Amino acid sequence: MDLDIIFKIAGVGIIVSVLNMILKKSDREEYGVIVTIAGLIVVLLVIINEIASLFDTVKSVFGF
Repeated sequence: MDLDIIFKIAGVGIIVSVLNMILKKSDREEYGVIVTIAGLIVVLLVIINEIASLFDTVKSVFGF
């Protein structure tokens, strides 16, 4: 696993939290929830390849 993936996840988290704070200050909390869900989806899309790689490694180690 590369360190690059951790930085991507942290970057998305920082951007989402800043946007969420800005939206809360402008009384648009419903958009803040949408931004948070979108950030979660982006992070899941980033790590889905790593999860697939993990399953392939487990399959090759145990000979499935």
